[in-house]
Amino acid sequence: MAQLYYRYSTMNAGKTLELIKVAHNYEERGKRPLILAPRAGDRYGTGKVVSKAGIERDAVGFGDDTNLLELFLAENGVAAVDCVLVDEGQFMKKHHVVELTEIVDGFGIPVMVYGLKNDFKNELFEGSEYLLLYADKIEEIKTICWCGRKATMVARVIDGKFVRKGEQILVGGNEIYVSLCRKHYKDGMIGDETTRPAAAAERVSEAAEPAGAGNEGGE
Repeated sequence: MAQLYYRYSTMNAGKTLELIKVAHNYEERGKRPLILAPRAGDRYGTGKVVSKAGIERDAVGFGDDTNLLELFLAENGVAAVDCVLVDEGQFMKKHHVVELTEIVDGFGIPVMVYGLKNDFKNELFEGSEYLLLYADKIEEIKTICWCGRKATMVARVIDGKFVRKGEQILVGGNEIYVSLCRKHYKDGMIGDETTRPAAAAERVSEAAEPAGAGNEGGE
């Protein structure tokens, strides 16, 4: 029975590489995968998905207003589609997720979506929120923090500093984002003590002050 799969992780866990591998497996069996990629996450040029390992595949780009059911029907009319693979699923809108369920339920075509779950502020993206609600099967692709623990958070780093404020979507790779465990995300540590941001050190220092210490009069 066809299902909607949501395979999520933090950065650098090999999501796109996994998608490309699945596409290859389908093609080896003489089947046609349809690879989709939201334009909001396009770092490499419209119509491609590219893994950190440098392996790339052609893809069909789509925008915020694209109806994915109609896109599927158009592609299926050219040549039968046997599965749908979506990269950077966090950038989808709610209607995209619902349209993917219509492909699964109405046509019996499996759909596999790969993407992040939470953003650099540890909040859900719109796409990830509705994938968590609508997906038949949710799977985590694991990676690790610099300390060796499982990474569950994504930190944004600008000019070497841990950033907690800003627009949700700022497309980038290793030069901007770091995968961290919960502890080091909370502490603002993107590496060992020698690379710890001063703001995080100050925050921890303030938390350690005895009751009554700090600014007089409060806010």
